[in-house]
Amino acid sequence: MSNTKDSGKTYHDKPTGEALKTANEHQEPQDITLFGSWFCPFVQRVWVSAEYLGIDYKVDPYAKPQDLLEVSPKGLVPGLKLHKYNPPRALNESTVILEYLEDLAAGSTKRSLLPPSTHPYARALVRLQCDHVNRALVPAFYRYLQAQDAEAQIKAGKEFNDALYTLTELLERAERDIIGGGGAANEGEKRALGVGLGLWTEGGDLGLTDVMVAPWIYRAGNVLKHYRGFVLPPGKKFEAWVERLSNHPAFKATCSDEQMYLESYERYAYNRPNTSQVANAINSGRSLP
Repeated sequence: MSNTKDSGKTYHDKPTGEALKTANEHQEPQDITLFGSWFCPFVQRVWVSAEYLGIDYKVDPYAKPQDLLEVSPKGLVPGLKLHKYNPPRALNESTVILEYLEDLAAGSTKRSLLPPSTHPYARALVRLQCDHVNRALVPAFYRYLQAQDAEAQIKAGKEFNDALYTLTELLERAERDIIGGGGAANEGEKRALGVGLGLWTEGGDLGLTDVMVAPWIYRAGNVLKHYRGFVLPPGKKFEAWVERLSNHPAFKATCSDEQMYLESYERYAYNRPNTSQVANAINSGRSLP
């Protein structure tokens, strides 16, 4: 249990650090407007993806609620407003938006977060990893952060650790099946086989699984550490992966200063009533909205 006390601080409505710099660089009108709160990990998924894929966008802090509701009926972020249509159209849900940006980049910037379509098995393994992140790891993070008594925190902490371990097993499986079993003769062939498998493989580049999970890995290292005394699992390969995630330019460009996250997540750590729709879902035992 954290030794800190609830100070009543709420979330920040503006980013800081590198995220502020990136936001300021994306204020000109574009075909796409991204609505999102700066501390939200679901938003950060989309933001990192847009940065990496080279998609032009304008970012908006949804200062006008009506604008947000036009693109996301539940009022949840992220949301996209697509101005190339008349009238403009909209998309919500982070995983759907990620798929949309991936398809958009395929016809424009030619960048991708996935293995090539000529390697369907590799793509399927990546999607298994992403499914585990959404089904197990993300809910476990919130259960751990919102747990108030010591017994519940111990149980939730183990669940979150188990989810991390299973993810590493899935990452190892992909590396073993695709690279280890590919008969690669040299490092160049290994890199070619590993395209889209992400940063788990040394020398790899950002992949879809990295984008899906990185915001929660980052918050585990500061928010969970601060409020729950959590320490990311040891291990040379895991630590190297986390280091590559944290320092990837597309991810760093969307990160605010750590203090901002500590203050923005205080309301989750003390499980204040009606903190968010996500928090309410965890408290009621429902699936995430």
